[in-house]
Amino acid sequence: MSTGRLLGFSLVVALLVPTLSFAQQQATTNFQTIVIEDFDTPGESPWIVRAGKFISEGYPRVSFVRTFPEALYRREPEGRELRALGVQAAFDRQGYNFLEFIPVAPGDEGEPEPRGIPIPGRVRFLDMWVWGSNFDYYMDIHLRDYRGMVHVLKLGDINYRGWRNLRVEIPTWIPQDSRYMVEIRGGDIVSDLRGLELVKIVLWTRPRERVNGFFVYLDEIKVETDLYRDPFDGEDLRDPDFVRDMWAEGEGM
Repeated sequence: MSTGRLLGFSLVVALLVPTLSFAQQQATTNFQTIVIEDFDTPGESPWIVRAGKFISEGYPRVSFVRTFPEALYRREPEGRELRALGVQAAFDRQGYNFLEFIPVAPGDEGEPEPRGIPIPGRVRFLDMWVWGSNFDYYMDIHLRDYRGMVHVLKLGDINYRGWRNLRVEIPTWIPQDSRYMVEIRGGDIVSDLRGLELVKIVLWTRPRERVNGFFVYLDEIKVETDLYRDPFDGEDLRDPDFVRDMWAEGEGM
């Protein structure tokens, strides 16, 4: 092959390889948008609100109220009761006061205990709707990884009027999977895909802003997440539930 043809062939290969690599990378993703909490069924997914020590007497007041962002629904769908998590609060002094919005479940003694909301797949973005009344406050989200570490991400300021969608990108340094396909940790079987959990949402007041009484409403928490998993022979042995059932059946013979 002549030098000119060799150089031409090399150039074509150099141009095609990145294209093929990009196409293969694109083929191995399955991004979907999933609502992980809509607040429409408080009996099935209850939340509580805790406040800092300077909360005024009688607060916070919490209710699952019949309201929703019109940007989501122009009118309430037939057969559904759309709700949002509403809070009234006031503090006795200015400063970095806080409200914690915590998903809970009934504990062993009937008292509510914090529960993390599992996020499927490898999440890339999380967003939610927040109604603000132009107070200079801001909100954080707390996510727990498979190691039990909690990561705090700023969701955004709420010094605006009405409903607005707040969105945060999940950093790549927060671990969401493991190099080990399946292993035993703390006596339990876990797979390589270690999804995150939403632990709580926190509203913070800024020191120079009024805190003598305000409202805030939360609605529809959703994620954009990659649900793709590499197929292979024996992939059912990666599923912790399948493995537990298989071993229980085998040991009972």
